[in-house]
Amino acid sequence: MASALGGLEEILAGRRAPAYAQATKLHLLHWVDFVPEGDVELKRQIAEYSKQMKVEITFETINANDLQTRITAAIWSGTGPDIILMLHNWPHLYQAALADVSDLCEWKGKDQSGYYAQSETVARDGGRWLALPYGIVGLLITYRKSWFAEAGATQPPKTLDEYRKVGGALKRRGRPIGQTLGHTFGDAPAWSYPLLWAFGGAETDRTGKSVVLNSKDALESVKWMVAFWKEVCDEGGLAWDDTNNNRAFHAGEIGATLNGPSIYIMAKRRVETTKDEKGRPLWMDISHFPIPDGPAGQTPGYHLAFSHALMKYSKNQKAAKAFLQWLHSKEQFGKWFDVEAGYSVGSTSFWEKHALWEKTDAALKPFRTAGRASRMIGHAGPASAKATEAYSKYIITDMYAKAVQGMPPEEAVRWAERELKKIYEA
Repeated sequence: MASALGGLEEILAGRRAPAYAQATKLHLLHWVDFVPEGDVELKRQIAEYSKQMKVEITFETINANDLQTRITAAIWSGTGPDIILMLHNWPHLYQAALADVSDLCEWKGKDQSGYYAQSETVARDGGRWLALPYGIVGLLITYRKSWFAEAGATQPPKTLDEYRKVGGALKRRGRPIGQTLGHTFGDAPAWSYPLLWAFGGAETDRTGKSVVLNSKDALESVKWMVAFWKEVCDEGGLAWDDTNNNRAFHAGEIGATLNGPSIYIMAKRRVETTKDEKGRPLWMDISHFPIPDGPAGQTPGYHLAFSHALMKYSKNQKAAKAFLQWLHSKEQFGKWFDVEAGYSVGSTSFWEKHALWEKTDAALKPFRTAGRASRMIGHAGPASAKATEAYSKYIITDMYAKAVQGMPPEEAVRWAERELKKIYEA
């Protein structure tokens, strides 16, 4: 490993263009960041690197919901971006098309105090690293403090039933909870998977080979969601993607929603245009709490992990690795991390100690340790390509969506069980 990275480190330390890079072009594909300033900073860094290292880098961003389509097209054609941002445990699904980046991953883990378990799980298969862990976006419930207080909750609800009671009071005041059950990359699975776990349900057994979804626990979670949806939620949420709830919250149309900290961050950065119904800065009335406890005890969260995959078809893998090591270095990532203001918490525990957390607002501090505890999709089995396929087909999310649209809960669970078996037991 030392010899593999030695040349890259010498190049980067000396800020000299490597011989292979004189006419090298790289293409980096990312999602559109929910904190726009993050993309601005990335563009600035890429321009700096391109000038120093004489490597022409194209930085392309697309909606996260379109990423998997682009990945599939690139793999089938054997051409496309050299480096692609992967979400969830997508690297397991596409691993046959990914270059080995074990040298980079081992370097970063040692350099930055070790990876969070989730970051390692999504990007590693046994002894082989499939992608370089980049960051984790923590997902908590964003809520209006004053509206909750008016509904009788001066403190965040501790249990799902308490949340349902408060949400019902909010909806009767025309301030429903905004929760998507659509085919969208983040907010829907980050709610539906933890809801299943909150009641003790699981997709598979510990081996990941046998589907165990059709259980009393899963059924009770679906029944609860049907009642929650009717009593508490904005029922238009079935068609929402990950942007609709942000806009609805800023417009004062919903009282709470599961989300990353982007609603708060953007409200504070757009203070002149993001105000409450009384004309006051909206950010002052926003805070966050985790998904409340369910019948099975403390509800495990599901946070959104990101990693950079180097595509096997890339003709510039050495140059791509040099760029990734530079981009993931403490110096460069630290600049981007500061701009993100807690939206992405990094993939290693090193970033918990960053000075940002000492100066950040109290409402954002719960995100500081979001990377420590996140159960993975596919539970109770291991992270796998099959778990990713089930996620990509939105089977768990659709189980709840079908039920709230009128399918009997028992039938919705049986449907999801059949769909999972087509993947896990085929």
